[in-house]
Amino acid sequence: MARTAPPARGRLGGRHRGGRSMSVRVEAPIVAGAEERTVAVWQGRVRMRVVSKGRGPALVFFHGPWGLTWDPFLDELAESFTVYAPEHPGTTPEAHDDIYHLDGLWDLVLCYDELLETLGIHNAAFVGHSFGGMIACEVAAAYPDRVRRLAMIAPLGFWRDPDHIVNWMMLEPGALRAHIFRDPDGEAARRMFPRSDAQDAAATAARIRLMWAMGTTGKFIWPIPDKGLKKRIHRVKAPTLLLWGREDRLVPVAYADEFTRRLPGARVQIVDAAGHVPHLEQTTAVVGVLREFLTQ
Repeated sequence: MARTAPPARGRLGGRHRGGRSMSVRVEAPIVAGAEERTVAVWQGRVRMRVVSKGRGPALVFFHGPWGLTWDPFLDELAESFTVYAPEHPGTTPEAHDDIYHLDGLWDLVLCYDELLETLGIHNAAFVGHSFGGMIACEVAAAYPDRVRRLAMIAPLGFWRDPDHIVNWMMLEPGALRAHIFRDPDGEAARRMFPRSDAQDAAATAARIRLMWAMGTTGKFIWPIPDKGLKKRIHRVKAPTLLLWGREDRLVPVAYADEFTRRLPGARVQIVDAAGHVPHLEQTTAVVGVLREFLTQ
């Protein structure tokens, strides 16, 4: 039986569209210079926290399966764009149980439509990483007019033999880091994962949040991350850019061919000295490519 999530408190700026109740609660930011708000969608049953920062054209960032971390990559993008970074339903610590109100991928896509409508974002650049790249593409296929330009960083969405995608939820922490990062001991890895020997409360909370994020996002992609995107991707109308780390050990770079085969005209940029997170390992180079593409 689905669990009932508590109602959002401190409702501001509520709106209704097609009988759906949606509300916004503005919060004190934990990211310097950013604004945080919690948006209640799905008739108030799902709360999505959104961090926004910057000025300029709207850019929506869809994070990967390990939760949202505001990092130098997003800070650099915020120098040229107003970045909106929502947390996928269920990955917000205060709203973990909201995930039980979503039964599948299409519920998630519809939640994003409601979120964007509530935020007043009707046409924006989409940037998504990994699981978030797949979701950005699904939203772009379902609502083509919402997306001005689409950039996907090592996205999920397809399955092909023999280039299998690694099931990261089954990897122990050391192997997980080795599959995500080109350098599992580098600065980017240290920012994303707590030290293996750290036993303080903050490190424990970070591990719990990481595991929960993997579980909640995993609900929408496993047992295999092929939920029929190949039948819908032709609906994407926005100019598209694919970025891939040359040494991606999680989602092989060969999958770029699957996307370009179905998105004629899509541009591919392979990033050297990077694994599954090129935007974290080669931030300046990736941001430069994105700026050039998204401002065309």
